[in-house]
Amino acid sequence: MNTTRRDAMKFMASAASLTAAAPYLSATAAAGANAVSSVDYTMNKLWHGVCYYPELWPVEDIARDIAEMKKLGINVIRIGEFTWSTLEPREGKISTQFMREVMDKFHAADIAVVFCTPTPTPPVWLTHGHPDRLFVNADGERLIHGARQHVSYEHPAVRKACFRIVEALAKDLGDHPALIAWQIDNELKCHVAEDFSPAAIAAWHKWLQKRYVTIERLNEDWGTHMWSTHYQSFEQVPAPLKTPFLHNASLSTAYRLFNRESIAEFSDLQCDIIRQYSKAPITHNTNPAFNVSHERLFKNLDFAAYDAYPSSKEWQALVFRSDMYRAAKPGRPFWLMETSVSHNGWLGNHSAMHPDGFLKAEAVLVYGLGGEGVNYWLWRQQRSGAEISHSAVMSSWFKPTTGYAQVKQVEAARKQLEPLMIASKPLVPEIAVTWSDHARAMIETEAMDKEPGFPETYGGLVQLWHGLLFEQGYHRDVRFEGATLEGLKLLITPVMPYVSEEFLQRVIAFVKAGGVWLIAPGTGTRTREHTVHTDSGMGLLDAVAGVETQYVFPLTATGITGTAGDKTLNFTGWCAAVTAATSDTKVLGTLNSPLVPGTAFLTERRLGKGKVVLLSAHPTGDEGKVFIKNLIQGYAQALNIATPFVATQGTVVCPRVDKQGKHLWVIINMDGVGGTVSIPANTRDAITGQIAATTQLQLGAYEWRVVSV
Repeated sequence: MNTTRRDAMKFMASAASLTAAAPYLSATAAAGANAVSSVDYTMNKLWHGVCYYPELWPVEDIARDIAEMKKLGINVIRIGEFTWSTLEPREGKISTQFMREVMDKFHAADIAVVFCTPTPTPPVWLTHGHPDRLFVNADGERLIHGARQHVSYEHPAVRKACFRIVEALAKDLGDHPALIAWQIDNELKCHVAEDFSPAAIAAWHKWLQKRYVTIERLNEDWGTHMWSTHYQSFEQVPAPLKTPFLHNASLSTAYRLFNRESIAEFSDLQCDIIRQYSKAPITHNTNPAFNVSHERLFKNLDFAAYDAYPSSKEWQALVFRSDMYRAAKPGRPFWLMETSVSHNGWLGNHSAMHPDGFLKAEAVLVYGLGGEGVNYWLWRQQRSGAEISHSAVMSSWFKPTTGYAQVKQVEAARKQLEPLMIASKPLVPEIAVTWSDHARAMIETEAMDKEPGFPETYGGLVQLWHGLLFEQGYHRDVRFEGATLEGLKLLITPVMPYVSEEFLQRVIAFVKAGGVWLIAPGTGTRTREHTVHTDSGMGLLDAVAGVETQYVFPLTATGITGTAGDKTLNFTGWCAAVTAATSDTKVLGTLNSPLVPGTAFLTERRLGKGKVVLLSAHPTGDEGKVFIKNLIQGYAQALNIATPFVATQGTVVCPRVDKQGKHLWVIINMDGVGGTVSIPANTRDAITGQIAATTQLQLGAYEWRVVSV
C-alpha cells in the first residue's frame, strides 16, 4: 500500500500524542512484547560442554567417555539431533530406551544433558519411494536423501513423522533429571534456502490468501499488470522458480517471508508438543547467515543459542553474534552451542588450527558478553561421514587431540569466572543497531549497488555499522526490528528499505524522549510489498526526517561527491537526495553535482527532546569511515553516553553490573598480539583482590582479566 503526503501528516500528528518511554530499563527491555517466555530461567552455572554422539560408537565406550570428560571439567553434553534412524529404524517403531540409558549414565556422573529433536536428518524410510516429500531448491532440483535438511517440512507426511518422534522423546525423556534444556532441530535452513516442493507451493497459496484475503488486493499491492503477471486466483501465483528474466520483486520477497514464517511455525509446533510433557527450557542453534527470520524464530523459544566456527582471525564474529543473541531474549543468557576446539573442516575443506590460548579467549569472551554455555562440536572425531576432517576433543582412535589442552585452559577460566558471572549481568547498552529480517529478505531480492569490497549481504551491512561502534569502544546491542527501544540513547538503523508505521511509532516516542535516531543509507525507499512509493521518495520517513526526497539513484562509479563541513566525501551504493521540508531541519551535508542540484545527503531534525539524523548516502574509503565514526561519536558525546573503553585494537572489554550496582569489566585479548586497556584509578582485580598499580592494564596474548571499577 502506498503512502500519500496526507497519510504522512496524519501519521506525524498521531505520533505526537505518544507518551515517552522510561529513560532507563533493566535488561528485560531489549525485545518485542511477546519475546519473553513464561518458563523460569535463572543462570546459576556456567556450562562447559560437548556435542556427543553415543549412537555412533560401542555402548561400552560411554563409561570411558564420561571418565575423560570428568577430567576436563565437561559438565554438559548435547545429544540427539542426528539420532532419528536409531530411535525409529522402521516407521512407527520408536524406542527411546537407548537414549534414556545414556542419560542415566551421565546423570549418575553429574553431567547434564541438552536434548535435540532429531528432525534435521529424517531416516530413509520417510522419503524412499516418496519423492514428493523431498526438498526442491530454487533451480527446481529435487534433493535426495543424504546429508541433512533434504525433506520438505511443508509436506503433511513429513510433519506427521517429525511430530511423532518429537512427542515420543518429550513424553519419555521430558522429566529426566539429567535434562536441563531442549534444542529444536539443528541449524534450521543452514544448507538450504526457500523450499519449492509441491507441498511448499500449496502452503504458499494458503499463506497468500491469509495475508491478502482477496486476489484483487494482491494484484493491487504488487502492481501485477506489469508484464501481464496479473492473477485471477491465488493458485495462479507461482513460486519464483526460474523464469526467462526476473520475477516481480514483490513476489520474490514475499516467497522468502513465507518460507521463513513457515519454518518458525514448524519450530513453534515442536515447542508446543514438548511443553505438554516437559518444563525444561527450549532453544535453537542458529547463525545470522541462515535462511530464517531470527526475530520470529526466537519469539516462542526460551533462550537464544548460536553456532560459530571462527578462525583466530575472525574473532569479531563472536562479538557480533553475542551482541545479537544476547538481545534476542533480554534478561536471559545465551549459549554458544557449537564451536570447534581446534579447526573447522569437512570434505575438501578445513580452516587453520587455533593458536595456543585462542579457545580460552573465545570462551571467556562469550561468558563475559552474557553467555551461559560453550559447547564444542564435537567430543570424538567422526570416523565416517562428510565431516571426518573436523577437529574434536578426542581423536577417532580415542587419543587427546591438539584441542585437548585448550579445553583444559577453558575449564580453568570457567571455574574462576563462574561466581563472578552468576553474581552479575551484562550492562544494558545505550547504543544499538537495528536488525530487520524483513529488510534482509528485501536486500536478498534487490541487492544494493556497491563498489568492490563493500558488504555483499544484509548481515554484512549490519556488521559494518556494528563494527564501527565496536572499534570506538562502545558497548552495543543488535536489537531486532520489533524490540523495545527502552534503555537506549542512540539507535542506528542500517539499510531498512521498508519502514513500518509500528516501528516508526516506537522510534518517534524514543526520539521525543531524548534519543537520537541515525538513519543509514538505503532506508525507507520501498513499501512493505517491495514496490516504489508513489507520493514520496521514502514514504512516511520523509515526514519524520523533515525532508522531501527529490531523487533516488545509485552513486557508485558516478564520481559524485559530497561536502560536510570541511570534508569532501566519495560515496557508494544508493542515495536519496533530499531537500529540507521543515524549518527545524538542518542540512549538514550537500551533494556536489549538476545532476542533483541543491540536494543534501545528511540532515538533522529536532523532534521533541531528541533528533532524527538522516544519512542518505554511504561515504566510502578511509575518509568516509572516519567521517561516519566522528558522526557517531559526536551524537554519543552529546547524549552523555559513557566514555568508550580505551583499548588497543584486538582487546575487548565486556562490561557487567552486579546486584549492588558495582561494575565489572571482563577484558580479553583476542588477536593474540597482546594489548592495553585504560582503567580508572584504584581498580581492583576481581579475582585476586589486588588494586592495580597503574591505570594502564597490560594483557599478553589471549590473556584475560576481570576488574572491579
